[in-house]
Amino acid sequence: MQNRIEVFEQMLAADPTNSMVMFGLAKEYEKTGRHDKVIELIERYIAVADDEGNAYGTLARAYEASGDREKARAAFEKGVEVSTAHGHPSMANDYRMTLDLEYGND
Repeated sequence: MQNRIEVFEQMLAADPTNSMVMFGLAKEYEKTGRHDKVIELIERYIAVADDEGNAYGTLARAYEASGDREKARAAFEKGVEVSTAHGHPSMANDYRMTLDLEYGND
């Protein structure tokens, strides 16, 4: 796993605005439980890429794992908006269901 992270880190160092590399690196860090790095990279990714919704779920779960339910909820809500706008109704419904089931009483 570490070798994949190192390769992605080198690729990102060579091209710091490459959104695909940012997302790939974030997913590698997600596998290792480095939620701080996932949050950092996905926020950078979202700032430069036209994400269709998937990154918001990744970001929300990283915020949940780090204990920040408020930011997790906001990420899921943004994920509903973005995935709907990009024509991904099942992703939007998944996020809505998560909001209802896991955040309905907050």
